[in-house]
Amino acid sequence: MERLSKKPIIEVRHLNKSFGDNHVLKDFSMSVYPGENLVILGKSGSGKSVLIKCIINLIQADEGEIVVLGSPIQGLEQDELDDLRAKVGFLFQSNALYDSMTVRENLEFPLRIHWTKEERALGAEAAVKEALEDVGLLHTIDRMPQELSGGMKKRVALARSLILKPKVILYDEPTTGLDPITSREISQLMVRVQKKYNATAVIISHDLNCIEITSDRVIMLIDGTCYADDTFEALSKSTDHRIKEFFT
Repeated sequence: MERLSKKPIIEVRHLNKSFGDNHVLKDFSMSVYPGENLVILGKSGSGKSVLIKCIINLIQADEGEIVVLGSPIQGLEQDELDDLRAKVGFLFQSNALYDSMTVRENLEFPLRIHWTKEERALGAEAAVKEALEDVGLLHTIDRMPQELSGGMKKRVALARSLILKPKVILYDEPTTGLDPITSREISQLMVRVQKKYNATAVIISHDLNCIEITSDRVIMLIDGTCYADDTFEALSKSTDHRIKEFFT
């Protein structure tokens, strides 16, 4: 396959993570290749969200190695980790918008952390407007989050994750709590922005419609392990009963 000729943009090797007696990830390994949308599919509580939080060191793994954009994250100093995170967009399941800030101010927040004052003065307005145009919500720029629908909040959160033009985007259950039509719209939007930015995406989901629309490849996370790794179409036709139960 073409992807195997490329160097992985994310590598997870022999990852272990436990919370007390709950062994969430067990010798888990995976590679993510440039430009692909990789979906991690698993049951609730299977460790999907723990995995992507480990990828950017929001949660520290107990054992194993994680390499993102060529950098082993466990050995980075805080300033180096901050620089790396600027290249990784993260769409939280809860959206994590600041209720006391307007849409504009929410999008400016990452710029305040990662851009100099001079850079913000020259480029912040254009960056905010471009990110909102990407998700079709420029008209909401001066609204407050509580004035927006659930789907609109998700789009604004996606715009904020795009504003630094990341090389990698991590999505944590991007369609949870949305109606089927809005879920489909968000899934299609994820594909469009991935193509525009030529970004690599890791998508945590158990929404089969979202997975079918967005995925180039799917990893099944079962019992803390990489149980299966294939396309959505191939997995949906599997006769393995542990895989079939996700598609019935």
